[in-house]
Amino acid sequence: MSEIKTVLVTGGMGYIGSHTVIALIEQGYQPIIVDDLANSSPEVLNRLKIITGKDIPFFKGNVCDKAFLEKIFSSHKIDAVIHFAGFKAVGESVEKPLEYYRNNLDSTLTLLEVMTEKGVKNIIFSSSATVYGTPVHVPLTEEDPIGTATNPYGTTKIMQEKIFTDYAFVHKDFNIALLRYFNPIGAHPSGLIGEAPYGTPNNLMPYITQVAVGKLPRLTVFGNDYPTPDGTCIRDYIHVCDLADGHVLALKKLAQNPGLVIYNLGTGKGTSVMELIHAYEKATGVKIPYVIAARRPGDVAENYAGTLKAEKELGFKAKRTIFDSCADSNRWQQKNPKGYN
Repeated sequence: MSEIKTVLVTGGMGYIGSHTVIALIEQGYQPIIVDDLANSSPEVLNRLKIITGKDIPFFKGNVCDKAFLEKIFSSHKIDAVIHFAGFKAVGESVEKPLEYYRNNLDSTLTLLEVMTEKGVKNIIFSSSATVYGTPVHVPLTEEDPIGTATNPYGTTKIMQEKIFTDYAFVHKDFNIALLRYFNPIGAHPSGLIGEAPYGTPNNLMPYITQVAVGKLPRLTVFGNDYPTPDGTCIRDYIHVCDLADGHVLALKKLAQNPGLVIYNLGTGKGTSVMELIHAYEKATGVKIPYVIAARRPGDVAENYAGTLKAEKELGFKAKRTIFDSCADSNRWQQKNPKGYN
């Protein structure tokens, strides 16, 4: 058993990172945040302080900058790292493949180099269900092969998983958890932090909430002719606070020195696009106007998680419902119609 107290959270000002920082503090850990604020706001730090009552150490900089990272590792006794930092817009990755490969792979390689030099041997990597490619069957389990991703963003996740796997093969004293998230939605129940994408949202929930507050005129549903009960895509939507709890459970697992472990984090249930729209309307009383458009390239009909392994080995089970997620997302957007601005 290795004791884990201080946790470096890269990308800790982002959507999943900031919720995880709260979960860490609630469970008695000391997080240190690193973020270059490329896709997040400095206001997040103020909100985290209001929610947790704690001053959280924050360093502004890029994880690809080795000298910057070395300074942080030298000045703090870090026991573990949770690595969220990375570019994450699927569509943008198709337009800017080089930037995505450079940033996402470089950050992981630099981080592993510095961790090795400083003797820090525990890391959780923020992976994605994207690594499975087009599912041959659902639910997807950790034993399923990781396929070919349909975009450069997904390919960077596959490549990063490969880097960690090859590294773990040689460094048997390293503990690495690869967490494959399904579709995070929702927000902290305080309404103080949530998902605040720059520009037009890529993900369904922030799109719905922006329509709900009148920021966007209507929702576009891509495709209603899929082989699913209502013709729209089915995904596994997990509340971001459940996802955050999963990271804390994974840290506890790393303290047992398990080597390399891989877990799906999802609810184990699929919800269609139309079901999510109706759930939102029911949870909030707000009508969501929508139009049907052609399918988007690369979208798969159905995708949800097999969650038995995470349940058995981590004690992880999503507790919050789709209604909770809709109500929390709505509260966040109503309180912050312009995000953190």
